[in-house]
Amino acid sequence: MQVSPSGYYGWLSCPESRRARSDRELLAQIRRIHTESREAYGAVKTWRALKAQGIACGRHRVAKLRKEHGIEAKRKRRFRASCRTRNNQPPEPDRLKQAFTYPSANRAWVGDTTFIPTRAGWLYLAVMLDLYSRRVMGWSMGQRNNQKLVADALGMAIKHRRPASGLIHHTDQGATYASASYRDILRKNGLLGSMSRKGKCHDNAVAESFFANLKNELVHHRDFKTREEARSAIFDYIELFYNRKRIHAYLGYQSPVAFELNQRVP
Repeated sequence: MQVSPSGYYGWLSCPESRRARSDRELLAQIRRIHTESREAYGAVKTWRALKAQGIACGRHRVAKLRKEHGIEAKRKRRFRASCRTRNNQPPEPDRLKQAFTYPSANRAWVGDTTFIPTRAGWLYLAVMLDLYSRRVMGWSMGQRNNQKLVADALGMAIKHRRPASGLIHHTDQGATYASASYRDILRKNGLLGSMSRKGKCHDNAVAESFFANLKNELVHHRDFKTREEARSAIFDYIELFYNRKRIHAYLGYQSPVAFELNQRVP
């Protein structure tokens, strides 16, 4: 390498520079945030989380250290449709029209279902999110993707938030959401049904995004032996991580719960 022995041993005995020591300390904090975020954050969110904790650093410096040490967010997989829509009821109109920003809570909710693979079979998950804060207010899990699954998620959200009449309730055109019994729950609680256009998953992009994050940050990296194991992990993800800790760029790099507390949502 064309380095003299005296130069090599001189380099070994040279004290660590202030910059190198600072980088080493910052890297330890970056690794901590990476672990606490369940490897979900990229460079910008890592930088934002460090700043929120009073750790002074530059965004480009954080990105450089992450790249040099191979620290990367978990990768996403492509969306795959789980089933075909089967219902004979005419769909509700699309009242949302891809307007995913609302100025206050309990103005518009979005719901959807997905499936989680386990060695014991599928575990189905239904959720209900408030577009104002992206908070998961209601969820339900079960062995079947049926009307009870989605009704239980809606019931939890209604019990938690007690919305006024006129709230927009948006989902896809799945048979469970289009059923007469489910629509009857909406009418009894004064909720306005709204449905995505057929084959247009972007009409329910916020719910799709939540499921993409759940699978990217949890499901794709776990091998669940039983449904109960999956149920416990998903509960932990929703209630302890996503709602209370996971920061969102849309919310000014706050978690849904922190955002609602700062906005004094009851």
